[in-house]
Amino acid sequence: MIGKLLFNYTLKDKKVTPPEGNNLISPATGRILKVVKISEKNRIKIRKGLLGLVESTTKGIIKEGYLVSIFLRVYDNHINRSPLDAKVVSVEHSKGKFKPASSLRALQNEKTEIVLDSKVGKIKLIQIAGYIARRIETFIAPGQLIKKGSKIGLIKLGSQVTMIIPSNIKIKIKRGQKVNAGQTIIGEI
Repeated sequence: MIGKLLFNYTLKDKKVTPPEGNNLISPATGRILKVVKISEKNRIKIRKGLLGLVESTTKGIIKEGYLVSIFLRVYDNHINRSPLDAKVVSVEHSKGKFKPASSLRALQNEKTEIVLDSKVGKIKLIQIAGYIARRIETFIAPGQLIKKGSKIGLIKLGSQVTMIIPSNIKIKIKRGQKVNAGQTIIGEI
């Protein structure tokens, strides 16, 4: 009974009005787990075991930019939203492990990778299933035009959403900060 109530709460939809302006908004509700600057000069700052994983995740998207990971606790709303107006380039689901979603190691988990093309360039969103989350739903398809703040999918309980964004975004968030899907500004364009 309590599990069912908790599950229904995390999927509770509310009307979201994204902030106006030239910005990139949070695709998920949760806490900022990591903000990692990605560049050839910055390779040393990513732990050796995770370097290849991060590099393969960013390949073909950006040469320089940021990896922003958001951890969704089981009681956070799990509906994911588009961070900006964009065209969906690809949506690819892949099986994987079910490690805790509270670290970058979760990039090894079952996930759906979404590539968006926008006025700032390509952006990748990764919906990642965690130890408890066992189901990812994606509501968008390649070729579709999506608006900032529109629903793009959900992850059912305890998970992570990671964004790969270009360096022309001025980051406005920090590690540990609470963010709300479709409302919190991640960065200025």
